[in-house]
Amino acid sequence: MPLHVPSAPAPALRSVSAALGSPTAVRQARTSALRSAQGPLSPELPLPVHVLDRIAPTGAVPRTRLAAWRFLIRSEGRAIAAADTMLTPDGWSFSHFFEGPYLASTELAVRQAEASPTAYQARLLSIPELYMLTLWLHDDPADDASTGVLAPADVLVPLAPAPP
Repeated sequence: MPLHVPSAPAPALRSVSAALGSPTAVRQARTSALRSAQGPLSPELPLPVHVLDRIAPTGAVPRTRLAAWRFLIRSEGRAIAAADTMLTPDGWSFSHFFEGPYLASTELAVRQAEASPTAYQARLLSIPELYMLTLWLHDDPADDASTGVLAPADVLVPLAPAPP
């Protein structure tokens, strides 16, 4: 079944698109691939980033909070960077660009999830206590992507770099 990728809030997408169109934002980015990209840049694969602030004791329902929306930035058919947005009092705003092993790890995990016979909603889950970021495959593709309750049938796929 296809993996359901939720739609990002329009202001989050607009803020990333505006940053990509800003020579200053791209030039100041700490991402060499973004600065040297030839051709158009496009934000794709919007994923809500949830944070699990505290690992719950056995039997407690783990709750998360929505902290950001993350986009892969593509150029010439490949992911070369990622962009994060953050929620401000005025709504979703561009935060920063970055690169690293997260890009390839995310693309691989998403491809594997798309091959699954089970329908999932794609999210990201940061678990600071474990220094880990995961692709969170939520068992209900129709759920509101901003809600943050881990379900027993959810699958967490560690993304690189992840601790051993």
